[in-house]
Amino acid sequence: MRIAVTGSIATDHLMMFSGKFTDTLIAGKLDKVSLSFLVGDLEIRRGGVAGNIAFGLGCLGLKPLLVGSVGQDFAEYRAWLERHGVDTSCVRTSATKHTARFVATNDTEGNQIASFYPGAMSEDAGIDITDVAARESLDLVLVGAGDPGAMQRYTADCRAAGIPFAADFSQQVAFLDGGSMRTLIEDASYLFCNEYEEAVIEQKTGWTNADILHRVRTRIITLGSAGARVEQAGAEPVVVGSVPDAKFVEPTGAGDAFRCGFLAATAWGLPTERAIQLGNLVAVHVLETVGPQEYELKPGPLADRAAAAYGDEAAKEFVAHLPG
Repeated sequence: MRIAVTGSIATDHLMMFSGKFTDTLIAGKLDKVSLSFLVGDLEIRRGGVAGNIAFGLGCLGLKPLLVGSVGQDFAEYRAWLERHGVDTSCVRTSATKHTARFVATNDTEGNQIASFYPGAMSEDAGIDITDVAARESLDLVLVGAGDPGAMQRYTADCRAAGIPFAADFSQQVAFLDGGSMRTLIEDASYLFCNEYEEAVIEQKTGWTNADILHRVRTRIITLGSAGARVEQAGAEPVVVGSVPDAKFVEPTGAGDAFRCGFLAATAWGLPTERAIQLGNLVAVHVLETVGPQEYELKPGPLADRAAAAYGDEAAKEFVAHLPG
């Protein structure tokens, strides 16, 4: 399966606060917030939802096509992605803007406060997915969180050209209005979200769960430590619990990693239960390190982890498809 991944391509600046954000919030004073957190460390990592997802798919051997805009400062990041199996030939370089920046502070409870500078990403709407598909013979376009105008264009282009697409709002769920969401969701092959995003999508669109499942083929909802749930119209939901021995370090990119595993297993022709399991396994690799692209997926250790969490048969099926 040839997958094109669109959305943000960014550098992540990640900090950890050794306390709980909620301890600093005062009820009745949330209309005038002025907060400062003393953080213990700073990690600068490659990121952005499209960069993260493409990296994970590349590590799993799918050779994804990354689509987006970056600045002149992207050379080292580009080389990194290419070394990990990502095709960057459709990444355009802005003449004036820097690569996007994501700045996040996490607390000990896994909560996050973040800011995002779009930079070159604001030029993404100038990329024609139809032209890309004509050259690359795409099987799926993941329309990830990025420039809202570009997200609308890519979705419309995929719909008009009959190219299957996956809708994935993630961080943009707070900024998209109901009308935009409805347009982005209609006819999607997949809709990815977490529990919070699920509620926001239903509230903003005015659509019920049944309404959404009438419009998309498959909805995938990540449930944090509870794993994930997959829903399809007329079928019982498939729920798979998370990897039980996960050791939380830092959460940035875990949702992106889940998507990598889920889409890879789907591309390999494995059933939904296996797709969720692999999604959970890849997500754990991100949770247990700092940075969304600092993990390694080695067949042996991954098989051991899969066998312990989901049984020997699951491990055998994954290893049969893993590169190396």
